[in-house]
Amino acid sequence: MKITDRVLRNFTIARSYRENSQKVNCIDYSPNGESAISSSDDDRIVIYDITAGRPRKTMFSQKYGVDLIRYRHKDDHTVVYSSNKQDDTIRLLSLTGNKYIRYFPGHTAKVISLSMSPVDDMFISSSLDKTIRIWDLNSQNCQGITNPIGRPICSFDPEGLIFAAAVESKVVQLYDLRAFDKGPFASFEMSFPRVCDWTGLKFSDDGKQILICTNGGMIGLINAFNGSLLHTFSNYNNSRGFSLEACFTPDSQFVMIGSEDGKIHVWSTVSGMKVAVRDGKHPGPINTLQFNPRFMTFASACSKTNFWLPGPDTETH
Repeated sequence: MKITDRVLRNFTIARSYRENSQKVNCIDYSPNGESAISSSDDDRIVIYDITAGRPRKTMFSQKYGVDLIRYRHKDDHTVVYSSNKQDDTIRLLSLTGNKYIRYFPGHTAKVISLSMSPVDDMFISSSLDKTIRIWDLNSQNCQGITNPIGRPICSFDPEGLIFAAAVESKVVQLYDLRAFDKGPFASFEMSFPRVCDWTGLKFSDDGKQILICTNGGMIGLINAFNGSLLHTFSNYNNSRGFSLEACFTPDSQFVMIGSEDGKIHVWSTVSGMKVAVRDGKHPGPINTLQFNPRFMTFASACSKTNFWLPGPDTETH
């Protein structure tokens, strides 16, 4: 089934779960799309079986807390996540044995972004300590560090050769992973129509666009090659300045974000026009939103987690 305006307008809630007592701060799908995992402010890690449509397992990270949880490349049995309680160490966890495999110490303040390489065991992290660190899951030692001038958020491109850093909510820098120590090879200074903090950064799956999430009721879409501003998307509720996560659809043709009133808004990346609004009936702000990389489903969460499917009236060609 191709993702179209009509398909997106007909998505409905297929399953709804209240596994958490506090906000879900992150959801990630496994590379094969058959599992999803969530982290939350109540220290829970919940694994969902997407094919069966039910929660499979719940674990706890009560000592360290859990945030920014990510599946390992080509692996649905291992995850990486940051702490939101005791320290700023990143951890590699076996989901089968519920045991830590490795620790990644180094950051001296809260980790605010975590991005896995799509091709190997490298990953990058950024922190309020104003550094970006490069890691290999097979070693606890940091493989490299960059010091942008300001608070950075970072993300790998779809080929794992380049990573982007958004610094101090005003400039996007591009680094070659093989020569990151030489500094960025491109830098784009941005000017958005609203003053707000940048809270997230994502490449589209085709590598042509970069999505900039903010806490100001607006998200920006830029050209990944020359930094030109393609579209800004607004007119969704975020009056209280929440850090709301946006995402691309896997075909890179649409952008989605939740809102503080529990609705999901969808825009075309081509025209910039809003094409759908779906009511998730969330009792709180939709903090995290992810589209499945392999199947026609997506997840949205506040403290309640919804999994969505196309409705019965959706076109199938």
